[in-house]
Amino acid sequence: MAGKKAQLTIEGLDKAIEFPIYSGTTGPDVIDVRDLLAEGFFTYDPGFVATAACESGITYIDGGEGVLLHRGYPIAQLANNSNFVELSYLLLFGELPSKEEYVNFEKTIRNHTMVHEQLANFFKGFRRDAHPMAILCGVVGGLAAFYHDNLDITKEEERRVSAIRLIAKMPTLAAMCHKYNIGQPFNYPRNDLNYAENFLYMMFGNPCEEYKINPVFAKAMDRIFMLHADHEQNASTSTVRLAGSTGANPFACISAGIAALWGPAHGGANEAVLNMLDEIGDDSEENIQRFVDRAKDKDDPFRLMGFGHRVYRNFDPRAKVMKETCDQVLGELGMADDPQLKIAKRLEQIALEDDYFIERQLYPNVDFYSGIILKAIGVPANMFTVVFAVSRTIGWISHWNEMISTGYRIGRPRQLYTGHTQRDYPEKN
Repeated sequence: MAGKKAQLTIEGLDKAIEFPIYSGTTGPDVIDVRDLLAEGFFTYDPGFVATAACESGITYIDGGEGVLLHRGYPIAQLANNSNFVELSYLLLFGELPSKEEYVNFEKTIRNHTMVHEQLANFFKGFRRDAHPMAILCGVVGGLAAFYHDNLDITKEEERRVSAIRLIAKMPTLAAMCHKYNIGQPFNYPRNDLNYAENFLYMMFGNPCEEYKINPVFAKAMDRIFMLHADHEQNASTSTVRLAGSTGANPFACISAGIAALWGPAHGGANEAVLNMLDEIGDDSEENIQRFVDRAKDKDDPFRLMGFGHRVYRNFDPRAKVMKETCDQVLGELGMADDPQLKIAKRLEQIALEDDYFIERQLYPNVDFYSGIILKAIGVPANMFTVVFAVSRTIGWISHWNEMISTGYRIGRPRQLYTGHTQRDYPEKN
């Protein structure tokens, strides 16, 4: 892994500092600067944009080429040939399951979707108008009080049990957040439904009438889960790893990840897309062009949400799959005349044809299409990030398990201190 060396020459230091350079299976080489501390120096990298804080074999992203691999498999191949449960197995255990392994894993997930009945009382402590993410953050953290029988993180089997519980119960908890928020009774999960179907049933079913699951919607939801399952060392995943490095239980770590995901710069992007479409309002060509012109004006604060990506300097590989799914859902609903969706489709066309967006590679990203899909199938905007959390739980728990099982140190970032030097407290008269 190590072979090449890097040298750092510092003015006033009579020797060069040497560092090993590591090469992964793919991606940029990494300079190991851990010995820099012994020489009295830190590195300075706000936002950790050029810092590898861990070693991982789960997900690889090449933003310049528009590549996203899970355990080596391209996301488009997985989205077109697999499903969320199989992807969960792959992320958690490292390889695709055999037919028997898949059947057993899928059955285990189905049989663990129910949550402890006393959790219903836990919900009653929240105001009815509380944001569903606030409820989810608290409830997931509280799972440690209900499922404390397998919290020895040093034991592989207990980590596996906790992972299964989180994957299986997150859709149930998410749907409960929605039902509580709108004042409807909770729907118990059904073991005869698959993962995505169960989530839709618990979200939209009610005791007064039979809820028929649209297979197009179920497929779309499964793809949304898949395309948001993991995205390498993003803010929420890094938060889970940092919390986990203290030895905290997995439920607390995932709750920390949910809190990080809640930030509008991270998990709120697809909700921001709908807010933007609301702001544009009028679907006339003249009005849409006016907002496009504002987006091109660097002095105008208006921004087109859902276009471009911090990581991808090319087309977001997830967006290609999500666009196809979006077209299928809108076709199923016959919503071609919906004013908001007409605005979205026109913006998409402009971004793919206008030289300004092409030169800057501001293509529609996965959040642009997922927000449209979720709105179309009836998911309220305040639940968008909750759906994201359901998806990302498998990524979070896989990274947590990888870290715990391969040896780790407690995370302790350093700082460039710019405050006062030592000073004496003033004497009182």
